[in-house]
This record gives sequence, C-alpha cells and structure tokens, in this order.
Amino acid sequence: MARTKKIAAVESAPSKSKVTAGRTGGMLEAFARTADEVAATTKKLEKARLLGAYFHTLSDDDLVRAARYFAGHQFALNDARTTNVGGGMLRDAIGEVTGLEVENLRPRYVRLGDSGEVAFEAFDETGRGKVVKPTFTLAETESLIERLSGTRGTKNKREVLVEALRRAAPLEAKYLVKLLIGDLRIGLQEGLVEDSIARAFERPLAQVARVNMLAGDVGEAALCARRDELAGVSMRLFHPIKFMLATAAADLADVARTMPAEFFVEDKFDGIRGQAHVGQGRVALFTRTLDEVTHRFPELPAPLKHLSTDAILDGEILPARGAQILPFAELQKRLGRKTVSDELLAEVPVVFVAYDLLYADGRVMFDEPLAERRRVLESLIAKADEKAAEKNAGTLRLSAAKRVGDANELDAEFDAARSRGNEGLMIKDPRSSYKPGKRGREWLKLKRALATLDVVVTSVEVGHGKRRNLLSDYTFAVRRAAEDAELLNVGKAYSGLTDAELAELTDWFRAHTLQEFAHGRVRVVEPKIVLEVTFDRVQESKRHRSGYALRFPRILRRRDDKSVEEIDTLDAVRRLAEGNDEV
Repeated sequence: MARTKKIAAVESAPSKSKVTAGRTGGMLEAFARTADEVAATTKKLEKARLLGAYFHTLSDDDLVRAARYFAGHQFALNDARTTNVGGGMLRDAIGEVTGLEVENLRPRYVRLGDSGEVAFEAFDETGRGKVVKPTFTLAETESLIERLSGTRGTKNKREVLVEALRRAAPLEAKYLVKLLIGDLRIGLQEGLVEDSIARAFERPLAQVARVNMLAGDVGEAALCARRDELAGVSMRLFHPIKFMLATAAADLADVARTMPAEFFVEDKFDGIRGQAHVGQGRVALFTRTLDEVTHRFPELPAPLKHLSTDAILDGEILPARGAQILPFAELQKRLGRKTVSDELLAEVPVVFVAYDLLYADGRVMFDEPLAERRRVLESLIAKADEKAAEKNAGTLRLSAAKRVGDANELDAEFDAARSRGNEGLMIKDPRSSYKPGKRGREWLKLKRALATLDVVVTSVEVGHGKRRNLLSDYTFAVRRAAEDAELLNVGKAYSGLTDAELAELTDWFRAHTLQEFAHGRVRVVEPKIVLEVTFDRVQESKRHRSGYALRFPRILRRRDDKSVEEIDTLDAVRRLAEGNDEV
C-alpha cells in the first residue's frame, strides 16, 4: 500500500453519454458484455480501461453491486451470508429450464470447465435467445442472490433458480450462474478491480485498497472513490482481512542474505491460521479462506473478551493440552462440524496463539513495524492474562518471539521447535509492515525436510475392499502458475484419510460431480477440495499434461484453511524434480 500518487485514467475514459448510447449500465446484460470483453484480453491496463468505462455508466447503487461482483463477491465481506448453491443444483436447474438431460450436460462441463459457459451453450442451443429478451437488472440480480441466501432446502433453492433462469437470455444465464458459483473466471482479481476503481475516478490506489480493507466492501470503496470520500473511512470490525503470507527459505544462507542483522524467530505452528476480531462484547474468528469459524471453537471467545480494548489479532488455532501441542489430526476432528459436543471439546481442547496485531484501541497498525506491533500485543495479552478466570488460563497465548542475530543458530532453534510438536520456524524482519494478502520475503518459513505439496482434487474413484462403497482414490492437480489458474494433474493418492473423512468427502464429491464414467465409479468433480500430500520423489512423466508425476504420494491432511488459489504451482513441482526439497 505504499503507492500513494493518484493514478491517471487509462487513456481517456469515454464520456458517460458516449458509453450509455448503446448500453444501459444497470442491466445485467451490460455487466455481462463488459465481463466478456475483460475475459477476451490478457492486458491488465485494457481490463482496467474496460472496467473504468463501465463504472462510469452506473448509478451509485449499481456501482456498488458491480464492483462486488467483479471482485468475485456475492455480498460484501462484512456480510456473512452465502447462497450455498452448488454445481449439481445449478446443473439440475439448467436441465429443467432447457429440457436437456443430465447426460447431455455433463460432457459439456468437462469440455468447457465452467458452469457459466455450460449455461450459455445450453440456453443458446435450445433457442432461448430467440424467445427470451434480456430484462435482468443488477438490482434484480442482487435480490435473487439475497433470496437464495435466505431460502432453506435444496428443493426450495432449485425452484428459485428455475424461476429465475426461465427469465434469462443466454448471456444473462451465463453470468447469473457464474455469480451464484462465486467465480467469474474472466482473468480478474480483486486487486485489479481496486486498480480499475482508482483509475476510473483518479484516486490513489493505496487509498482505494485501504478503504476496501478497512470496510470489508470493495463496493463501498468504489462509491467512496467516486464521491472523493476515501479519507473518511475508519476500521470496522467483524469482517475478515486477508492474511500476510510467508515465503519458504531455501536454506540458512538464504535467511542470512534476506534478514537484517537481528530478526525475530518463532515456532511455525501446524494448526489453522486464525484472525480474531474483538469488540463491543463480541468475538469473531476467521480463517485464511476468510470463513467465520467462531462456532467451531466455543472455548475461545471467553478469554479473548478479556482484552482491554477492541482489537484484531493474527495467530493460530492449535489443539493443545496444557503445554503439549497435539497433532493436527486431532484438530481435524473438529473441522466441518456445525456443532461441537462436550465430549469432543474435552477430547480435543484448543488454544489461540497470537503472534501479530492488526488493530488496537482505535489504531490501525498495518504500517507500524512488526517490533512495535509485538510490543503492543505483548501488553494486551499480559493484561488479559491478569483478568482471565483460572478456567481460561492458557487458552489465549502469545507466541514466543526470540531475537536472533546469527542464522547459524537456527539449526538448534528448528530442532527445539520440532520437539515442541511444531512444524519448523518462522523468521521475521522486525521492521516489516503488515501486508494483507501479500507473500514477500520479510517473513520466511523453514519447514520440515519432508517435501509436501498443496494440491486440489480433480477426479475421484471408488475404492477397493472395505472402501468399495467410498470414493477414496483421488487424482489431484497443481496450478500452472500463480497468475494462471489452469489445473494440471500430478498424481493420484489412495491413503492418508480416515474412513470417517472419506465418508464425508464421498457425500461432497457425489453432490459436486461434473461427469461420471463407468456407472459412477469414476467422477470428474468440482476442483474445490484442497489436500496436503507428501511423496517419495517427483519424476518426469508423459502420463499427465503437467509433465510430472509424484512417486508414491500419500495424503497428509485436508487443507480446509486454504483456497484453490493458494495451492502449489507447476514451478514448485519442477523445482522438486530438480532436487530442491523446499517448496
């Protein structure tokens, strides 16, 4: 957020009258045509120009809606509602409206790889474009999303979907489906939407990004930019803020080259990254995927309420009994549950270990150096410990941050961290600011020597023996690149998950199947389930389009705390194949 100069508009944005001459901005069709134009170019400046021109055609209310939708949000981040509409439900609704059988639609999902594109093709082929004219507005789109979020039951939701899609022309159907999935797939990320807003209204990008972060709503940031009201927005609690990320250090020499003369060293915990918002007598916990998980950890709000001020803490949710950190597998028993029984609370107790501070006592601390953030955090935790009841003692903890001046000391620190049940080390520059959503070299991580990859499941098969009724054999993929979302398969794993986990995933995969083969024994599925896998080595292979295959892969765990955007890339696989064991 260091960029503070005003951004000049890309070329010259068309005047409002010129743009609206052939297009009514508040119609979903206009949004869709702009989205198609954005998808058709790989040039970021051209994408920004197209968005900026479109933003100028919109009313204030529609500007807010469009900015959210282009950023991939159905609602503002400060609004916890979801539509809970899956691919299977959409496929059934498309089939009912178009008259096409599921067997006709499934191959299209495999060929096109996008539910919205399938909807467009199905609506176009069945002639709906000739009999249905575009009538949807952005306001009606918002009403549909809100209605779906408030509708309970698969049958009832499908009825709402069918009712809406019967009104839709092919292009409208394409983007209604994309918006309900929550993924436009037009080569647009939230940062580029922020950049487009800044250029369109000639405001500093740093201010636009900051307001989006503080308010948790890119739509509000767009409106404030139009009205020149960016400076008046303050921090609002209870919406997730993107986490700052670390980069893997190649070796100790890499640490010595990167860090200043003295740096912080902490244990790298093997838990769930957690962000705690505390204020107004309320506590909310968010994960790296920006989901709220407060209900899964009912023992954590009480000690966090002992903080002496409103605050946002960055830390880790860990399974622990006293000083002993429990294996991550124990924590998995509590994930994905709507309610946590008293028995499970006793069996798998958790703690919140805080290691950074984003906001406290009305003070936004992102731009403060880490050393100062730690100083304030240590004071907050110490005061909370004094106030805490004995039964909560130790549930809220502060990470131990040691100042080290010689990278050669890290071998001993690493061994000590592992002996405490943790993954390895975090090495942090005391001068570093907090950069939400960014991965830089101001924070480095040293993990276990065992090579691992984060991957996403692309297809599943029925198992054998006692698992013959479960979908237990998973083919998985990495991204082609950080900026390229194409998925490339690199292996297939059969082991590592419990039967209970496989049963839960089997239900999920059946509900999110894109295509079936061999009477349902093999299924291409929506790529949403992230796994951490380990393996003996990486070898070149013609079996997969990636050009590589993992030898003897094994599943270490599900990574519900990670999104598909965060899985490893082909470059990480390539480096492992070349003999570099650090991912």
